[in-house]
Amino acid sequence: MSLNGVLSIATGSLANINSQLALVSQNVANASTPGYTAEIATQQSATADGKGLGVRTGLTIRNLDATLQAELFSQNATVAGLQTRQTALQVIDAAQGTPGQGIDIASLLGKLQDQFSTLLNDPSSAPQQSQVVSAANTLAQGINALSNTYTAQRQAAEDNLVSAVATLNSALDTIGSLSTRIVTLKASGKSTADLENQRDAAVANLSQLLDVKVLEQPNSDLLVATTAGLVLPIHGRTNPFSIIGDNIQPGSSYPATVHGIMLGGTDVTSQMQGGQIGANIALRDKTLPTDQAELDELAQNLASRFDTEGLRLFTDPSGDVPAASAPPQPVQSNYVGFAATIQVNAAVQSKPSLVRDGTASGNPDNLAGYTGVIQNVLNYTFGADRSPGVPWLPSNTSGLGATGTLNAPYTAPPTIGGLAATVLAAQAQESATTSTQADTEQAVQTTLANKLSTQSGVNMDTEMSHMIQLQNAYGANARIITAVQAMFDQLLQAVQ
Repeated sequence: MSLNGVLSIATGSLANINSQLALVSQNVANASTPGYTAEIATQQSATADGKGLGVRTGLTIRNLDATLQAELFSQNATVAGLQTRQTALQVIDAAQGTPGQGIDIASLLGKLQDQFSTLLNDPSSAPQQSQVVSAANTLAQGINALSNTYTAQRQAAEDNLVSAVATLNSALDTIGSLSTRIVTLKASGKSTADLENQRDAAVANLSQLLDVKVLEQPNSDLLVATTAGLVLPIHGRTNPFSIIGDNIQPGSSYPATVHGIMLGGTDVTSQMQGGQIGANIALRDKTLPTDQAELDELAQNLASRFDTEGLRLFTDPSGDVPAASAPPQPVQSNYVGFAATIQVNAAVQSKPSLVRDGTASGNPDNLAGYTGVIQNVLNYTFGADRSPGVPWLPSNTSGLGATGTLNAPYTAPPTIGGLAATVLAAQAQESATTSTQADTEQAVQTTLANKLSTQSGVNMDTEMSHMIQLQNAYGANARIITAVQAMFDQLLQAVQ
């Protein structure tokens, strides 16, 4: 081989080493960049007519475990959805109050019962009559506050959906733009590793919003779809998804009065599952409306049981006690959102002695020692029977809500106190279960992320070892060039 050939091979090798050193620098610089996948320089031996011509530098590729990455994307959606749900339910927990501290609905109901028991000992006591009214007001206000919290969290879920849809559109645009560049560069034989890392980061952000499946096409473009099979458009559309933000009220329901998520002219809400979007849809349309329906049922039972025993203590703002609807109407049609408006009867507010005398026609009026209504309240309103041997009709646990499609996850106990405790316990358990699941799934997410980082991320020890090898190779090639240059000098001197 000629000296020119040797020099060409050595200089080509130095160029290849420089390229690999730059790549080592790139990897080290991004060692702590979330989602960054280590890049590897490819190379192959160059030959002609069976003779070695040195090394040819190939495209930069990524050291990626695609299967593990897909698992992590799915886990991202699971964790993001649970955390979204957990945040909302923790607010409900705080509004319910801690059982035993005296501010939860069941405790307030117990205090009202205690005030009636005290009044039974001295039914003519005006201060004690006022205490009963005060306890009733506190209970009604507690029910109102809890109902308002449900509505506020439903509104928060709706507002979050509007924001998430905008973020979804932005993420899809980013993925599409990067994919277009990747396809173009790949077609011209150029490296796209950096762009692929950027695209994966955008997909990771998308996986927080929805549970998605990503399939790389033969031309390196991506097919992105939800787990329900909805293909997400990443090309050709600006802001493909839309949603109209609604003002949520206790009786609001999807799709009757609450708008869904639209793709073009099609409602795709049911296909937007997992992640923050799926969790907010569930909170808005099922979880929180079910909580509201359970509280409405408790409020209606409370008002009607007092009314049945001769004391219309709780009413709606018009002074009425709403009754259950007859089929085919949903059972709660007449009192969806009643918990938000339940109040102490205005007549009782202005005349507290009615807690002794009752509000039904025919009851004795202003009879100092009369205890009939008080005894009925204590024996029956707070008891399991509406009259001796006649049990109360069970509280509704199915066919609830504005649409009549919601179901409570418990069997309703016969007493109003038991119902209050059961409603609160069921909702508290729902929150506790969500928190436990969130912690468990987050641990799985961390394990997957660490495993992916170990297999596909930057390993500093590996990079430093590689750098030392490159430095040694650089030195060896430099010595070859120096030797060739010395030979050329000797040749020139011999010619001269």
